[in-house]
Amino acid sequence: MMKRFSTYRRSRAAWLLASLLTGCSYYFDTAPDRHLARRVEERMQSEEGLPVEQLSKPPQLSVEQALPKFREGRLQTGRTLPPVKPVLSKVEGAVTSPSATLRTAKVEGADSPPASPPKAQPEAGKQLSIAEARALALENNLDLKIALVDPKIAATAVSQEQAKFDDLIFARAKYSSKHLPPDITEIDKFVAADPNSPLAGQEALRVDSEQKKEFLDFDAGISIPLRTGGKITLIAPLDEKAVRKKGLQAEQYGAALRFSISQPLLRDGGIDTNVAGIRIARYEQQAVDVRTRLQTIRVLATVERSYWGLYIVWGELDVRRQQYENAADNLAMVKKRVAEGLTAAVEINRAEIGVAERLEALIIAETTLKIRQRQLKLLLNDPGLDLDSPTVLIPETTPTLVEFKFDRKQLVQHALEGRLDLLELELKLAADLTKIDYLSNQTLPMFMLDYSYASPGRDPSSYGGALDQTISGNYADWSVGMRMEIPLTNELRKAQLDRAVQDRMQRLTTQQLRELSVRREIYDALDQLEQNWQRILAARQNVLLAGLNYDAELKQFREGLRTMTEVLETLTRLGEAQLREVRAIGDYQVSLIDLAFATGTLLGHSRVDLGAAVGERVAKPTLMRP
Repeated sequence: MMKRFSTYRRSRAAWLLASLLTGCSYYFDTAPDRHLARRVEERMQSEEGLPVEQLSKPPQLSVEQALPKFREGRLQTGRTLPPVKPVLSKVEGAVTSPSATLRTAKVEGADSPPASPPKAQPEAGKQLSIAEARALALENNLDLKIALVDPKIAATAVSQEQAKFDDLIFARAKYSSKHLPPDITEIDKFVAADPNSPLAGQEALRVDSEQKKEFLDFDAGISIPLRTGGKITLIAPLDEKAVRKKGLQAEQYGAALRFSISQPLLRDGGIDTNVAGIRIARYEQQAVDVRTRLQTIRVLATVERSYWGLYIVWGELDVRRQQYENAADNLAMVKKRVAEGLTAAVEINRAEIGVAERLEALIIAETTLKIRQRQLKLLLNDPGLDLDSPTVLIPETTPTLVEFKFDRKQLVQHALEGRLDLLELELKLAADLTKIDYLSNQTLPMFMLDYSYASPGRDPSSYGGALDQTISGNYADWSVGMRMEIPLTNELRKAQLDRAVQDRMQRLTTQQLRELSVRREIYDALDQLEQNWQRILAARQNVLLAGLNYDAELKQFREGLRTMTEVLETLTRLGEAQLREVRAIGDYQVSLIDLAFATGTLLGHSRVDLGAAVGERVAKPTLMRP
């Protein structure tokens, strides 16, 4: 009974040891840099909106508030313009909104009014806000759909690495039969009790008669690969042996309980070494998630740039149309004055030339609008907006015409903490470090420790008797062994380690270069933003002056002091001033987008969630009020 209990205790202890090693090693297969993993999780769950109001120093001035200061020359740039006091009550064609038809601005010593919505829309027009454009792009953009496949592929790589430690249940069965001919086995020497016997001391050959043997072997067990690099095998074999010889038959039944463990102590030994593949795959999976989120931001930024590009083209079309209408009105006025004898007939030719020139510019603007709309439709990929559909997209979102004074240091710090490409580099550096640790282990000699224990049993009558002997522990079979392999030069593994170290050093230098590039992008974006704001102020001032000049030239033409050529020149200058204002407004919006993208975020209150489901990652937009 004591022997049976002792055998049970040894088997139970071996099983508990295997379970403990297997269970504990599952905990250590996660990435060792938990701080980095937590940063990645927090970054992936954070909002993507750039808080421009929080990062900008007050006061935040609108165009109407900043324009008087611009006129008075109280800007940091030192550029000054003479003060202007418009005296005319009407300026034809002063435009500030690309989505509007040319409005009539009232100038009475005040700034031009802010952008207004379009008064007339095409019959097949579709009002489109920036939030709707983002939502359509997140849902239908093909580049984004292609990028969303990458996280699924990366997840399969992690599953493949984890599958290396799957437990294996096995079973084998084998039946064999041997019909053996007679065989001389050995020479026997007779020893007789009576020394005088004639057989005493005689030798004879012992010949086995033919015999037939039948074997039935069966075993089942489980093989457990450990994250320490070892391998545990538990097996319970059963066998049956039957021998028939000269009409006699003998049977024997066998059973056993076997336990074996093999553990490397140097090369391939240790949890960190054996789960390195899982950790690298998980780092790569997180890097792919970050890269996919970055691609989402890039797609949205491209959509927003295209949106404001369409806004600019609409404004240019409105300016060209107004230029054409003004030229046509001048032609009608000239014909009337010629008919009344107030103006020379040559002015009709000059007015017609002005109409023809502006007609060509109007045709080019209409074609440019179609091209820009097609570009935005391609990015949105909405099934209801075919590339060649007659539906005209009309920007609905009002541009942000507010001057922001950003804290440059705070913005750079925000970018260094939030840029996804920098976070991707950190993940790759962590994967490089794991790879270096693994290759360092591979340069060690192979030193393997093997241990096996078995409790066999045999019985001539049944399997039950053999199993009783196995459990009783009357018989035991165990062994302990060691193996060692030492390469003579080990140059291959050392070269692999050196290459991994150099790759990491190269990536560290790349990280430093990337951080410098981020800072440069932030500073460039801030300077570009300031430039475009100054362009808006200068262009708006120019529109007011050009409008006053055109009105004055037209008045002098009616008095016979100017020719139509001179009037058309001032009209052209007015149109160019309007175009510069439209482009400056659009470029200012694009500069805000570029600044947000340089910080690794989006402009406004748009957020993109990469939600993780079983086996898939999906980009889910959460759009708040723009």
